[in-house]
Amino acid sequence: MSQEELQMVAFQIILHSGNSRTLVHESFQAMRANDFAVAEQKLEESNKELTEAHKVQTSLLQQYASGEEIKIEIIMVHAQDHLMTTMTLREMAVEMLHLYRRINNEQE
Repeated sequence: MSQEELQMVAFQIILHSGNSRTLVHESFQAMRANDFAVAEQKLEESNKELTEAHKVQTSLLQQYASGEEIKIEIIMVHAQDHLMTTMTLREMAVEMLHLYRRINNEQE
């Protein structure tokens, strides 16, 4: 894999994880407004973006596993960090949605 191809893979991971992160933050706004249907929708959309990022990552790992030499650059390290941080943020958002729903039901 060329350096340019590796950079494109990294940017695809960053793009999809960035889209996912934006959707997670939009879900937080919906949670604060007690609009749980929208929050859930945003988290589902966020997961679709993470799935796309994960597909790109998996393709790279498959190439590596088949014996192709992959030279990792700092942009790929950044992409992986971005992806893992967003995955963790989304997991926390899912838990927060449960808490917001519980609080809302207790107040009614």
